[in-house]
Amino acid sequence: MPVRFSLLLGAVILIAGVSLSMLLTDYHLRLVNLAVISAIAVIGLNFAFGYAGLISLGHAAFVGTGAYGVALLSTLVGWSSWLALPVAIAGTAVLAILIGVPLLRLKGHYLALATLGFNVSFSIVAANWIELTGGTNGISRIPELQIGSHALADERSYLWFALVVLAAFAVAAALIHASRHGRAMIAVRDDETASSMTGIDVARVKLAAFVLSSVYAAAAGGLFACHMRFISPEDFGYAHSITYLAMLVVGGEGSIVGAILGAMLVTFLPEWLRFLGAAYLAFFGLFVLAILIFLPSGLAGIRWPSRLRGSSRMKMQGLVAASEEARP
Repeated sequence: MPVRFSLLLGAVILIAGVSLSMLLTDYHLRLVNLAVISAIAVIGLNFAFGYAGLISLGHAAFVGTGAYGVALLSTLVGWSSWLALPVAIAGTAVLAILIGVPLLRLKGHYLALATLGFNVSFSIVAANWIELTGGTNGISRIPELQIGSHALADERSYLWFALVVLAAFAVAAALIHASRHGRAMIAVRDDETASSMTGIDVARVKLAAFVLSSVYAAAAGGLFACHMRFISPEDFGYAHSITYLAMLVVGGEGSIVGAILGAMLVTFLPEWLRFLGAAYLAFFGLFVLAILIFLPSGLAGIRWPSRLRGSSRMKMQGLVAASEEARP
């Protein structure tokens, strides 16, 4: 069942995205591209926040690490974007391990403040290390991705490629969620003490969720850099981390479908509500508040409250994972 559901999810993403791409203008295709890239990042945040219960407000910094990695390797070193992308993802994963080991000793709002501080530090470094990052002027002329002799220069062709990447990452996330490793993350989120007593290495599970989150974020950052072909520190400020968290809350924490729905909705919401002008932020705050009060499971919880979101069933599966993890 998990394999069938994962393949079905990937097929739905591809079919819906390709069908939609035939109907939209270039401007709206650009928004869909940004939404798809954000969805990859939010699926990654779901590992840390939705599954393992880690309140991370530094997700945009990992997105920026991936983006700057691709930009610097392709512009300064002259590497192909295809080579720079996996190297940037691997480097981001190493960074996540280095900062995750000390930071994940913290819990709750202490962890949230620590990750927020990491994001602020990243923005400060990116804005002031002018020799490397270009400072607030950013990095331009980032090479576009190419498949053979075809450059992914137009919005429609890039969207098709981004949809394939999103489908692959969503399928991988669904398989991880259904595995004993995913259930172990949920068990740790629900009760660290009980998980530890049943044999789960809580610290290792938290670190794995944190690193997986950073890998997805770096992939999204690399795709963002290749799509926009220009990046600057403003693209990865702490406000973007809050936006990613809002996307996950609106869509439904612990839900892959919810992460995608939340990313799409929050990306298009400013466009739909442009007539509100400066009042949009007030409306958005009330909108998120209403979601938290009336739909605590998010948009995904309207139809799939027990299957795709961490619930009592997931807690029972987490206890099963705990016993499996404890076996020699």
